This record gives sequence, C-alpha cells and structure tokens, in this order.
Amino acid sequence: MMSSSLDEESFHHCCQLLLKLSDRLRDGWSWEAVQGCDEGYLKKTAVSSAEPRPPQDRQFGPDAADIMAGNTPDDDDEDDGVCEAPEGSSSSSQVLQYEYHILYSCSYRTPVLYFRAFTLEGRSLSLEEVWSSVHPNYRARLQQSPLNTITQQEHPMLGQPFFVLHPCRTEEFMSPVLQAAQQQSRWVNYVLTWLSVVAPVVGLEVPLDYWAHPSSSSP
Repeated sequence: MMSSSLDEESFHHCCQLLLKLSDRLRDGWSWEAVQGCDEGYLKKTAVSSAEPRPPQDRQFGPDAADIMAGNTPDDDDEDDGVCEAPEGSSSSSQVLQYEYHILYSCSYRTPVLYFRAFTLEGRSLSLEEVWSSVHPNYRARLQQSPLNTITQQEHPMLGQPFFVLHPCRTEEFMSPVLQAAQQQSRWVNYVLTWLSVVAPVVGLEVPLDYWAHPSSSSP
C-alpha cells in the first residue's frame, strides 16, 4: 500500500530521479552535501520579478493554498483559480534572486521547502516583503489560516535564517494524489509531485516537461 508519508531512503531516491530530469531539462537543481555527515538537500537559485505571479494550472488534487490554510474546497470556490490583478504594482519592476532548498523532515516524514530572497544589491527580504510577493489568490487564503504557513526559522543544516513553508498539512494534500496513483497501479515521484503543488505558492516554476519524460514516473 502506498503511504502518504515518505521515509528518508525514498526521499533520496526521488531526489536522484528529479536531479536526472533537471539535468536533462536544464532546470538548475543540484544536490548539496553537508560536510561531516551523510545528509544533504536539493538546491536551486532563480531570478524573478518581485511582481506576484498568477497561480499555475493545478495538475494534482486540491489547491495547496486551501489545504495549507486548513480550508476544504467546495462548489463555491470554483473561481479561486481565476487570476486577480495585484493591487499596487509599484514594485513590479524590482528583480529578486531566490534560493530554494528541499530538505527531508524526520518529524513530518515529508519534504520541506526552505527559501530566501534577495534584491540584486544583496539585501535580504523581510517576512512582510515575502508575503507581499505571494500572489493575492494564495495570500488571502494562507493568511486566514490559524497557522503561520510561511515563517522564518533557522535552516536545520546551515544554521542560517530561511523562510519555510510549514509541512504540517503535506500528508493531507498528498494522500489523495497517492491513492489515485495506487488505484491506477502507477508509481509517482513523491518529491516532484509535492513540489508541483507547493512551488507556485512561493513563485517557483516547475516545468510541465518533467511529466513528458518516462523517468518522472519510474521507481
């Protein structure tokens, strides 16, 4: 039976498959080993406009913004995916550099997305500025959550301040995806599938070309 959580060995296996595809697609992911131990994490840097990006078309299950906010989508929410024009676009010309890390959480038995953002002059963004870079369609729902969905905390391997997408509801939104895959007798890359759901919340693009290659769905 396919579990909705992930053991560490499977996490590393999924990461290796993602890396192979990333190399083929030139998507920029790399594996960063931590000196003095066997641990490591996936890393990617990207340059992007500070203007909030519209939500991408969802491929897998419910909207992560709804799940992470603790909301259950219903028939009244069908317009949630409609792109709204962000108010006040005075900062839209600013260019930011993002650094994304994917780590394994032993506590939650899931991947966790850590990230930080800088201006091209090297100034780190504040938590308030990070929230302002989240598209309004996501921001409104996430900020209504009793949980702090995006928080700032110490990177567990680097000891530096990073922002993090809280993983407490990852198992909840991954469960129907994995159950559907099991019913169809097909294997899915947990890390890649999870990333395709959470990445748009923080402006990280996951190219659709990942699913055009057989190795994306091969154990």
